[in-house]
Amino acid sequence: MDLLDVRGLRTSFRVGGEYYAAVDGVDFTVKKNETLAIVGESGCGKSTIALSITRLHNLAFTRMDGEVNYGGFNLLGMSEKDLNTVRGKDISMIFQDPLTSLNPLFKVGPQIEESLEYHTDLNAEQRKERALELLKDVGMVDPELTYNNFPHELSGGMRQRAMIAIALSCRPSLIIADEPTTALDVTIQAQILDLLRNLQKTHQTSIILITHDLGVVAEMADRVAVMYAGQIVELATCDELFKNPLHPYTRSLLASIPSKDNDGERLHVIQGTVPSLKNLPRTGCRFSPRIPWMGAGCHEEEPILREVSPDHFVLCSCYKTFHFNNSDEGKGEA
Repeated sequence: MDLLDVRGLRTSFRVGGEYYAAVDGVDFTVKKNETLAIVGESGCGKSTIALSITRLHNLAFTRMDGEVNYGGFNLLGMSEKDLNTVRGKDISMIFQDPLTSLNPLFKVGPQIEESLEYHTDLNAEQRKERALELLKDVGMVDPELTYNNFPHELSGGMRQRAMIAIALSCRPSLIIADEPTTALDVTIQAQILDLLRNLQKTHQTSIILITHDLGVVAEMADRVAVMYAGQIVELATCDELFKNPLHPYTRSLLASIPSKDNDGERLHVIQGTVPSLKNLPRTGCRFSPRIPWMGAGCHEEEPILREVSPDHFVLCSCYKTFHFNNSDEGKGEA
């Protein structure tokens, strides 16, 4: 059963009086108790989707169209007052940088209690008890000490755990984790991922995991949406995506990962860069400029996301003829 249903989401930012779509016609669902990973290069629209779901963009410079359906309601059409009953209670976020997301002027404990005060009927004593319980759940060795610490007194891993405690405070049904391990070293990354997995099992929570790390995707995700230039170009189960990637962009990403099988050979390098919002191709596959050895006839003029096998969706039929460029000049490039 679908917990979240996103249809035709288009998020545009105003630049110099014009609006440019950072997310352009995105469709996906999130099922109960599943982890959907959204992956892609920086600038492809991953975090824009995360902030669009809970409408955290500055609406003075942002225009959002489409539907984000949760609990029978379109979140994009709700009043701010009604939406505030969903944010933090039913849908929570773990932000990319906990040091800038946590308020430096308040101790950790009161920041956890803030959400409880807004969304529950717990009294002050019960809120503190719940905050200490959450800090213990996320692996804090001394919850009482952490409760009374300011954010700057914690390590990066501890700050991220505090952010997770805040996100879990009201036992939400959906957590959006935006690059939750980016600024952490490898050991702490593994601990945070283990923590999210264990908490998901305990609380039956669905997770949207925003990341550019395919290793994290392989470890955490049930399904994967691959984004490029504001569009989902491929959507499949995690196993299927890694075993049978189809879209040229997905195949290029996977071919760029170092592995023991490379045997000293050069890795594939994706030519060029993600296009800016002002210079997006108006028609055809947006990845086509980065695979110039494939002619225009290989790409659909108006590509749509199609189901090519059970639960495996691909944008543009160019995957049928895609090949890596093995010429001497382009060797090692995709």
